[in-house]
Amino acid sequence: MIRKMQAGDLDQILTMEEKCFPNGAWNRAQYLYELQENPYSELWVLEEDGRIVGWYDLWIIFERAEIATIAVDPQRQGRALGGQLMRHLIQRAQSRGCENISLEVRVSNRKAINMYEHFDFIVINTRQGYYKTADGYEDAYLMMRGI
Repeated sequence: MIRKMQAGDLDQILTMEEKCFPNGAWNRAQYLYELQENPYSELWVLEEDGRIVGWYDLWIIFERAEIATIAVDPQRQGRALGGQLMRHLIQRAQSRGCENISLEVRVSNRKAINMYEHFDFIVINTRQGYYKTADGYEDAYLMMRGI
């Protein structure tokens, strides 16, 4: 089941966030800002058996949508859960009249890039030094798809 994220979900999410993004995890304050203050933000969670197994934050700004974050519990990856989230967020963007969806992804994250390509995202640019790493910075691909 996919439902809107609530502040009470953050303990579960933050535990998984550290595992999903060890060099760039969001903190509680960032999620609370997205939930309570960012007027462009839509946060959704995917539950299995009453437990959160994935989530995303989609920014919808006029006719544009941007995936701010998307993640699946590392213990449950490889089970098409990311695909469920992608289909949901694409439908949300379509229903809000968006013309395209964009995202940034680490150039080394081949698993995520493959999933995005499966959903017709293409690389349109490389952002130099976009992500901080343990020993410096890593480039990101800017990917986009039309709706």
